[in-house]
This record gives sequence, structure tokens and C-alpha cells, in this order.
Amino acid sequence: MKSDSSRRDFLVAGLSLPVAGMANAPAPQAPPAQAPKTASPGAAAVRYRTLGKTGLRVSTVGYGCMITSDSSVISRAVDLGITYFDTARGYQKGNNERMVGAALKAARDKIVLSSKSEAKTAPDAIAELDTSLKELGTDHLDIWYMHSRDTAAAIPDELVTVWENAKKQGKIRHIGISTHKPNDIVDRVMAVGQFEILLSTYSFAMGTVNDPAYKRLTDAGIGLVAMKVMAPAARAKKPDGPLAALKYVLRDGRFATAIPSMTDMDQLEMNFRAMSEPFTAADEKLLARIDRDIRPLYCRMCYQCNGQCPNGAAVPETIRYLSYADFYGQFALGREHFLALPAEARAVRCRDCAACQVQCPNGVAVADRLMRAQDLFS
Repeated sequence: MKSDSSRRDFLVAGLSLPVAGMANAPAPQAPPAQAPKTASPGAAAVRYRTLGKTGLRVSTVGYGCMITSDSSVISRAVDLGITYFDTARGYQKGNNERMVGAALKAARDKIVLSSKSEAKTAPDAIAELDTSLKELGTDHLDIWYMHSRDTAAAIPDELVTVWENAKKQGKIRHIGISTHKPNDIVDRVMAVGQFEILLSTYSFAMGTVNDPAYKRLTDAGIGLVAMKVMAPAARAKKPDGPLAALKYVLRDGRFATAIPSMTDMDQLEMNFRAMSEPFTAADEKLLARIDRDIRPLYCRMCYQCNGQCPNGAAVPETIRYLSYADFYGQFALGREHFLALPAEARAVRCRDCAACQVQCPNGVAVADRLMRAQDLFS
């Protein structure tokens, strides 16, 4: 397999060089008329961008609610001026939406609320949307994402029809899709023609592998939202790493907002600061060091290892699920995803092989990571 030379060039040239779209990032604009009050004078400032052609004005730091259990942190985010909040039907076994809805009830008309569904059939998707609306205590979602779609086959016409009908009925305002593989689904997204927002993994560790898809999407006016923006830095034992990682993403004007997870007030305050602090040479050097440190551990999601294991191990997926435990500190989440893999993939035991035939072009120690995941989650 060929290495991702663009990523290596990116590191050699320095993380401070602008990637496509950064140099022309839109200037911060004033919040909408109904935006919540911002922080006190002298504090960090909220910055806003428009999400593609939707017209939605969102804070450049949004709130990924997936692992949040403290509703007071969400309420405080509203008070600070954060306007984009993201949850999903499946988060925390269905309990996350209820907590998020209660926390945002008083501010519902001032924020952009999104949820997601992994449903595979039309009846299941319809039922999940109705449940999401009930649990969130709202009559509509601003964005409803077709969640975790990494192949064109995962975007069937019957589901597209569900999302279209939900919009016509006023249950959702805009149609979104989330993915770890934007290059693999961009043709289908463009062909469908109904998707208005794409939520994608994006971080300093990924390089430019997804840039072709991002260009096509932004050229078409499809808004971009970044997820998993800090995972590579979260467990790097360098306290300023997460802040630097978030500032790296925020300087990229292709993305209207990023949705880092926030579990406590300290994380909220740090992420809020990122909106008004520049990405510096010190940040660049720090992220370069972190990138070297995590090279054998963190999957860069290039997917060149996909299908390479002769025994059928789900290599990129398994390593990604392990990162939930090792980088997010979310063992239960990682194990839940691992146990959802096909039985034949879960049954593979890498310790039974004399040598691993899968070689990562980005330096991940594939066999070691797979064995750790199998020991940890099986």
C-alpha cells in the first residue's frame, strides 16, 4: 500500500500552513438577533459562521453532547453564546436526548439542535424520529442526520424518502448525513441532491486525505461540521494539546462549526477560549509532537487497510473503536461498537497469527492494536 504522502508533506511543511479554504475563511460575523448573551466583557468572544446554504448561523465551537451527563454544562454553554448542539437517538442508550432536551428547553428558539439516526429501514427511521422529538421535547429538529453512513449502499432511496418526507412535514428543517469516509460517499451524496450538511471526522492528525470530497461538497453549498476533532490529543498527556487541536480545526473556513465533547465546566471554558485564540507556532510544534507520539496508536482513517486481513478482521473499525477507550476514556462506548461488528469479525484472534499481513502506511502498529481491542472488548 502506498503511504499518504500528502499527510507526511503536511507534517514536514508545518501544521501552521493553511489547508484549502483556510486562507479564505469567512470573517466572524455578528450573532443572529436572538442569540443568547455572550460572556462578560474581556472574556473570550463567540464567533459565528453560516452553515452552507441552510442559512443557519452557528457558533464555530458547537457542543457534541454524546458523552455529557451533566446538564448544567449544556446550560452554561447556552449562556456563553454557543448555539449548535448535537446529539443522537442512540447516545447513552437513548438517554442522552432526554437530558439534552431538558437542558435546552428554555433556549430552544435560540439554538440549532441536531440529532441523528442509524436506522436501516424506513419504518425504523420514522419511529426513531418521532422518539427523538418526544425525548428532546420539541416539535422539530433543525438538522436530522442519516448517521454513520460510510458506503453508498448505506444511503438507500427508501431512507432518503423518509428524510425528504420529514422535511415536508415540518419535523425537520434540514437534511444531514454523517460519515467517517466522505470520499466514499460523496458521489452518492451529490447524486441524491437533498443533503444540506455533512458531518465528518476532521483533525490535525488526518492530513488532506478527505480534501477532494470537502471541495466538492463546499462547492455545492453543502455545509460541513467537524467531529472527533480532538481525540488524537485528548490522551496525549500534554494538557494544552486539546486546545491546540481545536484551534487547528477552527481556523479552517470550510467547516462552519466543530462539535467537541464536553463533560465538565473546565472543558467547556477551554473550548470556548479556542474561538478567540490564534493558532500559534507553539501550537504547531505541540501538535507535531503529539502526532509523532500517537503514530503507532491512532488510526488516521485513510482506510487503506480495509479488507486486507485474510482472516476477516474489521481492521479500521476495530482500531477506531479502541480509540474510544484509549483516547476518549469511553470503554463502554468502544465495547458497544465492537460487539455490534459481524460475528465473524469479532471472532478473529490476532494472537493466533504468526505475523500480521496488514501494514499501515501511517505507522499504526496494527497487530498490537487489534490484539488490545480483542483482549479489552471480547
